[in-house]
Amino acid sequence: MNVPTTIDAAAWLGKYLEGADGDQDLARAMLAAFAEALMSAQASMQCNAAYGERTDERENSRNGYRMRPWDTRVGSVDLAVPKLRQGVYSPEFLLQPRRRAEKALVAVVCQAYVEGVSTRRVDDLVRAMGIEGISKSEVSRMAQELDHVVAEFRNRPLDAGPYRYLWIDGVTQRVREGGRVVNVTAVIATAVNAEGHRVIVGFDIVTTEDTAAWTAFLRSLVARGLSGVELVISDAHGGIKAAIAQVLAEATWQRCRTHFMANLASRVAKGNWPMIAALVRSIFEQPDRETTWAQLADVVDKLTQAGFNDVVVYLMDAADDILAFSAFPTEHWPKIRSNNPQERLNKEIRRRTDVVGIFPNRQAVIRLVGALLAEQTDEWAIARRYVSIESLKVSRTDAPAVNDPRPAIDGTAN
Repeated sequence: MNVPTTIDAAAWLGKYLEGADGDQDLARAMLAAFAEALMSAQASMQCNAAYGERTDERENSRNGYRMRPWDTRVGSVDLAVPKLRQGVYSPEFLLQPRRRAEKALVAVVCQAYVEGVSTRRVDDLVRAMGIEGISKSEVSRMAQELDHVVAEFRNRPLDAGPYRYLWIDGVTQRVREGGRVVNVTAVIATAVNAEGHRVIVGFDIVTTEDTAAWTAFLRSLVARGLSGVELVISDAHGGIKAAIAQVLAEATWQRCRTHFMANLASRVAKGNWPMIAALVRSIFEQPDRETTWAQLADVVDKLTQAGFNDVVVYLMDAADDILAFSAFPTEHWPKIRSNNPQERLNKEIRRRTDVVGIFPNRQAVIRLVGALLAEQTDEWAIARRYVSIESLKVSRTDAPAVNDPRPAIDGTAN
């Protein structure tokens, strides 16, 4: 869904988030972090000095904290409310109706998302909450609170393995660096854990999708505990393939069916594509390994007779890679023969990051994409299992490979 260009992006995203279910730990942590940062800013202004600051203008000082529960639509949040030595500090948003307070805080969070926590525009939002003259340093501190939550998600141990299936891909983003706009890539890895749930096991920002970058990324996943990977699904990017061979040498590589079909379509005249596409798709619709490879032989024979020799060569060169899934349990085939789950995730990331357009720096990309991925992982954790636990116990097919046909261009078998 495209964001309307005639309304303010932050207001639009705020309205969207208000209508979404948000009962996740990350949402509560984000609300608590921003609420406590805003209370600290208010207390500092009431004291006329920042926390721990020595100045002649100071009119009051802190005296510890009192814990106060705050009931929200994402659950109860325990807030540390600053206490003063003289007088009482009472944050208005804890005393006013919940709906108004949530709107204000969600607006701040949304603005942080949309602008990469832009210190120039957050001030307008906090003024709407009755906080006058908040400094850029306070806004930056709020951003650091959110960065802490994202950092915990990125660096958490991967101890829910084995992660039998792994999808990897990258999403390009635009960032300002050195006075110019450059492209960077958010590399993302999604896996199925031992409970059958999808989980985002890691992401990073790289300058170029080369072998070195992908190798470093996969090694970081292994260092955090990624194990038991039997199949890696991705497109045919050379850097990805080389990195998989180096780091996950025991795993099989599955070339994404969707990407393969797109590559094949670019080699075929538009008028011939519907017929060729139907034939190739029939290979993936077979019920078992033997009939899958038999259908490949049949399709190759038909394409050869029709004179599509270039298509036959391209198809046969990719046969082992696009049919790697056939060595795994058949009930998993619809899930593992393409990179569609990762593509859908990438589409959602682009929908949210397109609101920003150009990020002010790489940390802003990490902040936004990291928060989105953490939320998605929480949603998957309580959703229906991607694959059943029982099916995960079924081992990979160990029977000898069927005779995979290698027909010559003229249609005669080798």
